[in-house]
Amino acid sequence: MRTSISSKGQIVLPVEIRRQDGVESGQEFDVERIDRGEYRLKRIERRRNQGLVQLLLACPVKGWFQPIDRSESIDDISVPKLG
Repeated sequence: MRTSISSKGQIVLPVEIRRQDGVESGQEFDVERIDRGEYRLKRIERRRNQGLVQLLLACPVKGWFQPIDRSESIDDISVPKLG
């Protein structure tokens, strides 16, 4: 497959490749220069729980999930009542 570089230096992965490999907008890649004109593109795998805190903070029951101060222990955390 062939692609080109934009005036901003961006390379577009063809849709067929994105679909085959499940590449989504915002995913990050490492680029390695192998030799003049030859490069390796490798997707950086996300950690399994990446984005979990943001998801929990977006919970519809406001105040249920809150970031804690790392100096606190679980005994110091008050759990809000539902409803």
